[in-house]
Amino acid sequence: MTPEQPSDNAPKPISEAGRITGVLLDPKPTFADIVARPSWILPIVLSIVVAIAFVYLFTSRVGWDRYFHQIAETNSRMQQMEPAQRETAIQMQIKFGPIGGYVFGVLGPIIGALIIGAVVLLMAKLGGGSPKFKQTFAISAWASLPRVIAGILAIVVMFIKNPDEFNLQNPLAFNLGAFMEPPPNSGKFIYSLATSIDLFTIWTILLVAVGLMAAVRKMPFSKAFFLILIPWLIWIFVAAGLAGMFG
Repeated sequence: MTPEQPSDNAPKPISEAGRITGVLLDPKPTFADIVARPSWILPIVLSIVVAIAFVYLFTSRVGWDRYFHQIAETNSRMQQMEPAQRETAIQMQIKFGPIGGYVFGVLGPIIGALIIGAVVLLMAKLGGGSPKFKQTFAISAWASLPRVIAGILAIVVMFIKNPDEFNLQNPLAFNLGAFMEPPPNSGKFIYSLATSIDLFTIWTILLVAVGLMAAVRKMPFSKAFFLILIPWLIWIFVAAGLAGMFG
């Protein structure tokens, strides 16, 4: 007997480079391919490269001095310090800020994809599916591509704007917080919540929902979106609460 030939109608595998444009422009078949052949290295590497480039350029063009002095002005605990003690703490932050930025730039994309992949796996099981973690991890890694675009745009804004006007905490005007006065002129809870409602974050959530729909067959997009939206809402309210209490 001759081995069975693959059907001519079977979808052709999508290359790693093709997945980049596919995730952004035609996500449904692309995530179906990602679920069938999970991979994660390329999107994670892209995220790390952009993050490291951003930290390097921020350090050389804008600098950490102004940023940490602004943080100190809105931090209630630092305002309670003696001026000399506060300045010593700020100088320590300025010294280790770039190091922390590089460490987060390398580990952040990996840890973020692992956490989101675990959440997607949990939501998939709650939705009646049984994907493998390597599939949900791949979904979360590829769904992070909008954040890569956001990082590149933030670098562009960094060079367009006067360095003194660049806001590290909110570099792009694609969220509700961009239209608010930052703390202390507005409440930290509301400001944190507003900055979380971000175009690129919403784009990522939609992509993760498409990936979940691909991982759990016959799951409608509305259900997949709801299953991803719930943990995200819990997270932003918890983060905003912590910002309001300890920021």
